[in-house]
Amino acid sequence: MPSWQDAGLGTMKRVALWLVSEIGEGNTFTKEQLREAFPGVSQVDRRMRDLRDFGWKINTSREDAGLDSHEQRFVKPGDPVWEPGRATRKTGTSAIGAGRRREVLSKDGNMCRSCGITPGEIYAGTHEAAQLDIARREVVKPDGTRAIELVTECKRCRLGGQSLTADLAKVLQQAAGLNPIERRVLSDWIAANQRQFSRLEQIWSDYRSLPEASRVQLRAELGLR
Repeated sequence: MPSWQDAGLGTMKRVALWLVSEIGEGNTFTKEQLREAFPGVSQVDRRMRDLRDFGWKINTSREDAGLDSHEQRFVKPGDPVWEPGRATRKTGTSAIGAGRRREVLSKDGNMCRSCGITPGEIYAGTHEAAQLDIARREVVKPDGTRAIELVTECKRCRLGGQSLTADLAKVLQQAAGLNPIERRVLSDWIAANQRQFSRLEQIWSDYRSLPEASRVQLRAELGLR
């Protein structure tokens, strides 16, 4: 394996080698450490992010709630990009540009498509403000093929849904089985891009999030075991 200090290699290759030899899989590092290792190298942060297109997993506080905002974790290496022919960018994995990001946010109603929260909105029962990001989601098409599509998610939902696959074929099949009244209700929700939950449904949702001792108390109040 070449030395990460070999100036003849490109910055992305050198950063990959630095992560493997100096940081180590599973360990954390800071932006300051990265910049100190590559003094005077422009856009070294971006070259490191480019490694994600080659299967390298480098988490920030967005993906790992245990990290501070200035920390990152080298989770695992991907393709050995320093080897000849291994640094060719793969189709469909290019970075999401600012323009494309704005487009996805706009089409998604500028809200998390998983929980409906909007940027800056406070999560219920906390003082934490929501942050939105763009996630890549695998989607199963009606013909069985799979595609990667972009979706807006908040930090919380993204952490819990990294391994999720969207099944469009299943949703279409379920929608086709609705009776006319159900179909009209669903159409109204889709047209309004929101659904108002009933008080009963909200209580059920809140109940599910209670700790066990509190759930026992509520069941007792309702005369349930």
